[in-house]
Amino acid sequence: MKKPQFLIAAASSHSGKTTLTLGLLRALHHRGLQVQPFKCGPDYIDTTHHRTAAHRPGINLDTFMMSETHVQELYSHYSQDADVAIVEGVMGLFDGAVKAEGSSAAIAMLLDIPVVLVLNAKAMAYSVAPILFGLKNFNPELKIAGVIFNFVNTESHYQFLKDACEDVGIPSLGYIPVNENIKIPSRHLGLAISPENDYEAIIEEAAAHISKSVNLDQLLELTTKEGPLYKTKDTPRATNKLQISVAFDHVFNFLYEDNIRALEQLGNVVTFSPGNEEELPPGTDWLYLPGGYPELNLALLAGNVKMHTSIRNFAAKGRRIFAECGGMMYLGKGITDQEGKRYEMCGVLDIETSMENSRLSLGYRKIQIGNTVLKGHEFHYSQASENAEIPTIGEVTNARGKTVATPIYKQQNVIASYMHLYWGEDAEIFSSLWNS
Repeated sequence: MKKPQFLIAAASSHSGKTTLTLGLLRALHHRGLQVQPFKCGPDYIDTTHHRTAAHRPGINLDTFMMSETHVQELYSHYSQDADVAIVEGVMGLFDGAVKAEGSSAAIAMLLDIPVVLVLNAKAMAYSVAPILFGLKNFNPELKIAGVIFNFVNTESHYQFLKDACEDVGIPSLGYIPVNENIKIPSRHLGLAISPENDYEAIIEEAAAHISKSVNLDQLLELTTKEGPLYKTKDTPRATNKLQISVAFDHVFNFLYEDNIRALEQLGNVVTFSPGNEEELPPGTDWLYLPGGYPELNLALLAGNVKMHTSIRNFAAKGRRIFAECGGMMYLGKGITDQEGKRYEMCGVLDIETSMENSRLSLGYRKIQIGNTVLKGHEFHYSQASENAEIPTIGEVTNARGKTVATPIYKQQNVIASYMHLYWGEDAEIFSSLWNS
């Protein structure tokens, strides 16, 4: 069945990919279309905003963390009942983990879908021509359907840009004037997820704003093609009584959709809020504490002492706990904020984490634990220190195979690290971690 499907890419970061994506998702949703969003790369924040805009889950597509076949399966599975599929790119069009490996361009060619460029034209006019020419001709296998220009306020400015498009041979699909009301607030991990921001209003404004000067009908026409034709893999739910409790609220929400789908093959998944509930869900067998923004909710987390006790007792019984980044910070003795104030946390792990003197730790990670290999991503500014020696497992390397010093703690049946791992391709990998 033919349907519009395309990847939104740019020459560089901060060109407006996410704003355009969110606006298009909502604008097309308002037309009565089922629009399926995807995100290139390991970003778990953009996909949260995708869900808000499209009312469908945002799905990560990443050829470092996933096999190419799995990427195709995911794309086919989630877009098969959609009217439109939109993939948001990552960084610049050809930026990958190593050269162009895993880049937006690589994903577009793997899925055989066209690219729609968004270019920041704030300080440019006809000079966009050589940029467009380079992006179009660097890899002739890549199909560019058209370009949308961002930060363009006048028709006279846009005319220079249209002239460039005509000379290069790329359709111009419109432009987006500057509008501070569609700017999503950012934090150090990228776009923010915080309850004080009205994302619904921002997305609505973006949809209305973009619809005025971007030719949506032409965009849909130029990107309509057959497919996807890739096979999808059945993922049956578990029939056993194992209960996996997952922290999920405004504090802990850095999740990969298919990690949860994989956990549902192992047991029954329930969610809870560590800040707002006093005990773990009844019947919990395994506990998963994903990443999030604990540093923005320290008073809430520190004040819920009953939940601390519930989690400590659960760990003391030798039950399985898996914690990533913000979840690991929560399991520690305490977290110190940027001003130097310390807040008590669960005390399961004898570590302290701090936002003082913060520095960035970033990059893809490959983890070898015995015979088990996992891949994921590390992205944080906090720093951890051990009060006492804690057993660690595994060897960690980056995308280029160089050793990384990030520890993976294993204390009894508690496994915790700064890394966000992906196991959506193989549910048994998650289960096998405790056997390594």
